[in-house]
Amino acid sequence: MSFRRDHLSRRIFDWAQTALPSLSKTESEAIAAGEVHFEAELFTGNPDWSMLRGVPAPRLTSEEQAFIDGPCRQFCDLIDIWQIDRIDADLPPEAWDFLRRHGFFGMIIPKEHGGLGFSAYAHSEVVRYISSHSVVGAVTVMVPNSLGPGELILQFGTEAQKTHWLPRLAKGEELPAFGLTSEQAGSDASAMVDEGVVCRGSWQGEEVLGIRLTWAKRYITLAPVCTVLGLAFKLRDPEGLLGDDPEPGITCALVPTDLPGVETGRRHLASGTMFMNGPTEGHDVFIPLENIIGGPDYAGRGWMMLMSALAAGRGISLPSLSAAATALSAHTTGAYARIRTQFNLPIGLFGGVQEPLARIASNAYAIDAGRQLTTAILDQGKKLAVISAIMKYHATERMRTSVNDAMDVHSGKAVIDGPLNYLQPAYRAIPIGITVEGANIVTRNLIIFGQGAIRAHPYLLDEMTALQEPDREKALDDFDRLFWAHAGHSTKTAFRAFGRSLTGRGPAPREAGKVRDLYGRLSRWSAAFALTADLAFLTLGGALKRKEMISARLGDALSQMFLVAAALKRWEDDGRPEADLPLVRHVAESSFQAIGEALDAVIANFPATWARWLLRIVTRPRAHARGPSHALIEKVAMLVYHPSETRDRLVGRLHPGAADSGLGLLEHAYRLVLDTEPLRKRLRDLKKTPDAARNAGVLSDADLARLAEADEAVRRVVAVDDFSPEALARLYPGRTPPQHREAAE
Repeated sequence: MSFRRDHLSRRIFDWAQTALPSLSKTESEAIAAGEVHFEAELFTGNPDWSMLRGVPAPRLTSEEQAFIDGPCRQFCDLIDIWQIDRIDADLPPEAWDFLRRHGFFGMIIPKEHGGLGFSAYAHSEVVRYISSHSVVGAVTVMVPNSLGPGELILQFGTEAQKTHWLPRLAKGEELPAFGLTSEQAGSDASAMVDEGVVCRGSWQGEEVLGIRLTWAKRYITLAPVCTVLGLAFKLRDPEGLLGDDPEPGITCALVPTDLPGVETGRRHLASGTMFMNGPTEGHDVFIPLENIIGGPDYAGRGWMMLMSALAAGRGISLPSLSAAATALSAHTTGAYARIRTQFNLPIGLFGGVQEPLARIASNAYAIDAGRQLTTAILDQGKKLAVISAIMKYHATERMRTSVNDAMDVHSGKAVIDGPLNYLQPAYRAIPIGITVEGANIVTRNLIIFGQGAIRAHPYLLDEMTALQEPDREKALDDFDRLFWAHAGHSTKTAFRAFGRSLTGRGPAPREAGKVRDLYGRLSRWSAAFALTADLAFLTLGGALKRKEMISARLGDALSQMFLVAAALKRWEDDGRPEADLPLVRHVAESSFQAIGEALDAVIANFPATWARWLLRIVTRPRAHARGPSHALIEKVAMLVYHPSETRDRLVGRLHPGAADSGLGLLEHAYRLVLDTEPLRKRLRDLKKTPDAARNAGVLSDADLARLAEADEAVRRVVAVDDFSPEALARLYPGRTPPQHREAAE
């Protein structure tokens, strides 16, 4: 036995057992269900850039591309957003039929089970494309392909369940919903009171061992139309019919909605966005044990299953919807800033407009970069718990910022609702994305760093496991080895952080080209973050769980580093286009500023004075974090103000809308204004009116007609919808003022 082990490590071991948080069964299952990838490199303080750069660039197969160009476009063409949200409150029947016929509900289901067998990237591209036109259409497609029976059956189902259910789900013969959120338990799913009791009962004329269920769920998407409900509930086995444990815990099972006792409630309206959503209840509903997803062996393993399956919703569906809304904001706001004039100048030339315009463009680039990197890693078979949480939170928050910025630039145009308002549907949907698949407050304060630190830290999880080892001597051996390796690592990180805080950068790949400095600066912040995180655990221990504002800001720093890394990877995957460099730099400068502010706030609120002083001296969080310069902001704003290949790459695949839609009219006016700009420049240089220029022979009648056509196109875009009392009475029956109601009658 060594002196270090028996005297130093033993004392530290005893302290750590009381100071560090222990893992509950639920936390252990959640951690075991997820995997880490590049975010773990950021936790080391010295990232291996070859890991990031070695991720294959996501690409669509010819079949996947044809699906987007064909069925996706055709499906969107069937949808009138105003008609759905304000009149019918549903997709038209032909749209539902189209989704079934073309396999939209089975994108994630392998071809051998009748599905399309698409990659995660293709799945994401489909959702992004539909989201650019219709949130209702996108959500309807998203749900069967994310958290729900299909995903859970694929990962955990028995062969019999796969054979029976997957072909039916793929064809839309069965429509799924997943019942997780209880009336009494929202973000804390473990607090649900929905329960199932193991007992004997009658099933298809025979007495079998099964479960008698009682539940009350709400906010369940597709619940009003679903035919099979994936249900999460607490399983009890008071008679010991399954084994020795009377409380197996959270379990997931399949419940056909035509069973006696199943009640589908009236619809919820989510921010005026008319996708199918509502409550579901069950009273004394009996199902056989074989309906447990995965069979009886998976009784009580529901939390692990849910954490594993959440990667689809968090890592694909919501980031794709957010990417679409942000790209749409960049596309429309850049065009609107070009055609809308004030004080005889396009508003996009004013610095006050350029700042939000650049922010929108930068957010669009960052979200899509993160989405592409995430789906590429998912396609390698990884279950990305931490990265998916990062993407869910930051994609939806950046969507919120970008759509709000777009509303500000459009001003009155965006405020007045109607069929021509292309921003209102995205604006109404913001709270939905913020709330679902784990509320953003919980995701930021508890999940990203709270679970990320345990999963991604090079030593912490192993140390916590050693502390919970029942064999004390083995526990001490493991802890001794791990703790001193951790101490050595932290010492190296401290020296790295100090040296890099002085120079402003760390190691960067030689082959990185014109962004090598950004890799180096990201290495600088990685070391500062890793050291700060280590001292947070050292000084706060288990109390860090309760210091949610510190945990949130550490998560912010980790997330911003991931998004910068994703932007660098995207630039590489796109072929290093020189014209896109201002976007990459704006993303990086904005994130470096956010990282510095987050770490500065963490350090300022450390309870230990010595740790505050040490971290300020070593990491210098306020250095090298000024944010984008005014010149850079102007460059980025001009990238979406002027047409270019960069603008096209940034906007990506979006549904163009009908020619007479708000989006179609905007695009038409944008092209006409650009085409007639030489004529307007000639008028400005000559300081003549159009009529005077014609009389002087400077402009022809054809030139004047082109200018008039462009002016009329702009007028149609700037105009907003209005309604007669009769039309409002039809839209809002029973809510029209009495005098108007009489006129309508």
